[in-house]
Amino acid sequence: MSEKNPFFDLPVMQGENLILRPLGEEDSEALYQAASDPLIWEQHPDPERYKREQFEKNFLSGALASGSSLLVIDKITARIVGCSRYYEWDPQRSEVAIGFTFLARSHWGGGSNRELKMLMLDYAFQWAGKVWFHIGKDNWRSRRGTEKVGAVFSHETQKEVNGQLHDYAYYYIARTDHVGATRVGVDRIGDNKG
Repeated sequence: MSEKNPFFDLPVMQGENLILRPLGEEDSEALYQAASDPLIWEQHPDPERYKREQFEKNFLSGALASGSSLLVIDKITARIVGCSRYYEWDPQRSEVAIGFTFLARSHWGGGSNRELKMLMLDYAFQWAGKVWFHIGKDNWRSRRGTEKVGAVFSHETQKEVNGQLHDYAYYYIARTDHVGATRVGVDRIGDNKG
């Protein structure tokens, strides 16, 4: 019998300023509203994701199908301000990836990216020994943000996403190098009811 994938049927995770909860079909419109700013995607390999058709086809459908996507919700306003997901869980190698992440510009430049990543890393390191981040090679904003949470550059390679090859930079954080969300004022993980 195979072991249950810990990155499906995710719990609600709460930090100081953010709540992460599983994405549902009913969240589609509010998530698109958060993603509809062209500047969010300008450095991304798919820079047209701000358009509804591109967003639904190249982001939302995969996010819903994955079973491992989390909405990012601002605790004060209760607005959806982004999304992220776990993918490529490999229990034999004890590795998982975090990606398909975006935040609304209202949450750039502060602590939101760090809080989001720390919550997800804290959860992931209960099972994984290493977490990978696959970032568009020319997406310097995301690359710098990932480095700020302690990720180390590994290599560049091509990766197929939505049927197209793109150049990606691979970063990782090992469990032994993870600072831990509790050190940045983030509450422990909550139950699965949001």
